[in-house]
Amino acid sequence: KMGNAGSNAYQNHISRFLPEEQSDIDGIFDTLSGSNGSDGAKNGKATKKTMTLAALQAAYTREPLPEQMTVRLYNGMKSIDLTGKSSGLDEKIAKEQFVLFMSNLLKGNAEEKISVIMRMISKTEGPVKGKQIQEFTEDLIMSVVHVLSYREELKGWSLENTRDSASGVKALASQLLSELRLSDRTKPVGPQLMETNLDQNVVEDWVYRVPQISVFLSVVVRQGLHVLHSLPDQTKDIVNLVPSCKGIRRRGFVSLFDIPSIMYINSHLPPELQHKWQLLFSSRIHGESFSQLSVHIVNKGPCLVILKDVDGYIFGGFASQSWEVKPQFQGDSRCFLFSVSPSLAVYTYTGYNDHYMYLNQGQQTMPNGLGMGGQHGYFGLWIDSDYGKGHSKAKPRCTTYNSPQLSAKEDFTLDAMEVWAVGEPPKSAKKKGKKSILDVDPQAQALLEMAGKSRQSEGLREPIEEDEADD
Repeated sequence: KMGNAGSNAYQNHISRFLPEEQSDIDGIFDTLSGSNGSDGAKNGKATKKTMTLAALQAAYTREPLPEQMTVRLYNGMKSIDLTGKSSGLDEKIAKEQFVLFMSNLLKGNAEEKISVIMRMISKTEGPVKGKQIQEFTEDLIMSVVHVLSYREELKGWSLENTRDSASGVKALASQLLSELRLSDRTKPVGPQLMETNLDQNVVEDWVYRVPQISVFLSVVVRQGLHVLHSLPDQTKDIVNLVPSCKGIRRRGFVSLFDIPSIMYINSHLPPELQHKWQLLFSSRIHGESFSQLSVHIVNKGPCLVILKDVDGYIFGGFASQSWEVKPQFQGDSRCFLFSVSPSLAVYTYTGYNDHYMYLNQGQQTMPNGLGMGGQHGYFGLWIDSDYGKGHSKAKPRCTTYNSPQLSAKEDFTLDAMEVWAVGEPPKSAKKKGKKSILDVDPQAQALLEMAGKSRQSEGLREPIEEDEADD
């Protein structure tokens, strides 16, 4: 029989859940323990229901959750100590353990989460190696991608219309692990990190400072085990973990983004812009043309520019305001640059200058192209108006964003480019509707007429296809 201390702990934890949440948890546990709930009935005794790893695997492995994550969840449940004695010998999970596990992971603070997370990282007690934390983090991210895809919660994104997630999982895990700090606040890297023993305090500090770990665990538990997944207390973090995707209803389109990089970049956007991305421009759809690029992105509100060079490096920038064609810098301190591959990182404003974003075309006295950060001729990110060429200059870092060289070579050749509007389109864009840059920028129109292209410009007025009925 569970002691009073255990009873009190159970009551404290179950009271964190609303009545409808409690019945949801009861229902899941009853289902999972169904096969061994009536064993003692023949003897006239009511046997306490318990759950086994086999029951958990039978219910969840392969479809909703990868095998290794099911085992990790089980180890986390098994680590809940109800009696003050080690529960390691008992291979079955009691309902109290199940409830405390749910409470600690979904409602707990960093301290409450950490003992469970430590057992999810390693079955044995004591410090864990950096390599074990890396494997846990990769499993966790892979499970989030898998379960959101399985539950059809990717909001218009899919594993088919995004880049392969395998490299993105590793890149995001590396990025999150870069936040680990040893007790003396030093930062272990590379092989040193893999072999370093890290105690519970170090991991707790990391979980506290890297909110994605808690968010991802919550998604895996809620969506993977299908418990509390539709109840109202879902945090904003989870609601906006993946933005809804608009404008790519065409077969064969594959974004330069992968699901892990979408989640990571989206988390760095201003909160009011995190709910929706819409494709404005893709060089693979609209052609390799700077005029086309300008037509599709001017006056469309904040957006993400992402490009890939011919060496396979993928990087870009967040423009916090509508792009305008003019020979002055624009934007504000919310702008940032980012890298997606080979590494995933965000580089934010340094305060050094206000060279956030720049877009110019058809002028003889100022550079023509699209740039972010740095200065003329020395941008952190630059696409020349002679479309196809660009540079990322940073020796040693971009002054505006403290970013390193983002492309493989300082002067790069462009392979592909996309621009995504984020948040709701500005009212001006809605009012103007299908109005083209050629209508609002007489200079651009005059240039095209000089080049003998005035009537062909009608083709540039084709808007990006909207998803019908906006889903």
